[in-house]
Amino acid sequence: MKAKDFELLNRLDGYTKQQVEEFIEDNIIGRYAERDRLIMKRRIVDGVLYEPLAEEFDLSVRQTKNIIYKRIQQLLKRL
Repeated sequence: MKAKDFELLNRLDGYTKQQVEEFIEDNIIGRYAERDRLIMKRRIVDGVLYEPLAEEFDLSVRQTKNIIYKRIQQLLKRL
């Protein structure tokens, strides 16, 4: 995992799985929000790695990493 992934996970430590999912639902907004919510849930809650995520969502690994980085930044601002 990348450093920002760890930072987000550390700040979410103590939250239940349901609370993390609700936090993602409530705080990922904007263009492609529904897809990005699903990606973030799979990454943060389920721990799925970049390559399988890219395949699952029919994206390149680079696109997947960029989406996750952008959305982690967005979530960290709201914690």
